[in-house]
Amino acid sequence: MTNKTQLPKIGLLYLDYVLRFFDKSNFKGWPDKIETVVYHWGNDKARFIAEVKRKKIDVLIGNIPATAYETFREIARALPEVRFLPSLDSQFSNKSKENVTHFCRKYKLPAPHTEIFYIPDRAQQYLANAQYPKIIKRSYGPSNYGGYFVHKVDNAQEAQALLSEKKYYPLYIQDFVPMEADIRVMLIGHKPVCAFWRRPPEGEWLTNTSQGGSMDYQAVPKSVLKLATAASKAANAEYWACDIALGKDGKLRILECATAFAAFPYIRDWIGQYLMWLLSSGYFKKPNIPLYNWEELGKIDSRLLRTMRHIGFSQYTPSQDSGELFRAFDELAFPILDTEFKFGEEWPSEVWNLQDNFVLGAKAVDAKAMQPIPASDEVAEDLNNYEAPQFDEAQVRALLNQVRGIGEKMVEDIMTTFGAHGVVEALNTDPTKLCVVKNLKEKKLEKIVEHWQNHAG
Repeated sequence: MTNKTQLPKIGLLYLDYVLRFFDKSNFKGWPDKIETVVYHWGNDKARFIAEVKRKKIDVLIGNIPATAYETFREIARALPEVRFLPSLDSQFSNKSKENVTHFCRKYKLPAPHTEIFYIPDRAQQYLANAQYPKIIKRSYGPSNYGGYFVHKVDNAQEAQALLSEKKYYPLYIQDFVPMEADIRVMLIGHKPVCAFWRRPPEGEWLTNTSQGGSMDYQAVPKSVLKLATAASKAANAEYWACDIALGKDGKLRILECATAFAAFPYIRDWIGQYLMWLLSSGYFKKPNIPLYNWEELGKIDSRLLRTMRHIGFSQYTPSQDSGELFRAFDELAFPILDTEFKFGEEWPSEVWNLQDNFVLGAKAVDAKAMQPIPASDEVAEDLNNYEAPQFDEAQVRALLNQVRGIGEKMVEDIMTTFGAHGVVEALNTDPTKLCVVKNLKEKKLEKIVEHWQNHAG
């Protein structure tokens, strides 16, 4: 475009002691000054908010580490006019593996069967009667840190010995899935831009390269790209990475997914180009990133790839002979897409911050146990082949509308804040969480709980 449009004020979000994912150079050609705002930990929330306001930042770009996630939930609420990229909802899976499990269950994405325990006695009972082997992981944080916090146990005795040493909390336990390999897929605007295999060494099960695993870029199946794209769209993530396991049984399962991941500088440049297009109303062109580019770039020595910047591709023009078009490189199945800006919160901390909200030994809620929405663990490769949840949105709305004194507006506020899955989750764990909704007081909550007891069992 020749006419410059009104561009938003960009700020890069940094945190002390945390490696920086973006630099101003990733936004090559942005005509206006790009601000930086650094969070200094400790008691820095008020100062940080004031600095963002003083610099009149419209868009704050950067990943937030797990240990600061809940603080930035509060900061985002205090800055309702500022767009966080990625959004705090998109970064929900960054905080913990538990959150990855909640995310996969909500969107019916295939994952290893997982059990999460906040009550040690229940975990001990489960482990005493479980079928082995199992995988026990540290839940907090998005990364396996090279696999050093991922453990395979072959019997109850090994599990007890591990937990007495590691003191992990909550207990995050998965079925062990024998793997041929796993595949890391990186996406920008829901389009795969890099994908590679990680294969375990002979006789081992961990695929991490730091543990002796090998990697290559060739012939990543389209089914893997399709699953990663589905996860990226569910998260509404501007950029995203998925680790997907290919089991010896031929099934695909999501192991990890997050907006925080290691990436070569040229991929961070691509993300910067995409965000510039996203924020500029067409002033900047959408980047063209050919599918399977990684098969060719992967042939370059990784020591050189780490230094390469601003790699660009021209748009492919199909060859034409005698009026026939050759379309073998048609990429309509995986286009780069806009990510919609969504108001409200999909994963409010009052419901989903179980790591902080759950207090062992707290008074039990006197409410009938609900049938939870069934886990989507072990969903077949066909993403549409799953059992319908026990309570869908229409059913939850209908039940709430039947409660005397609960009007349509309050029902809408409840559903907007929590969603159907969140309402059921709250009623399963702590109905008082619903009181974050404006004007939903104790007496109305009692009526909701009583109605669920009588009609939702």
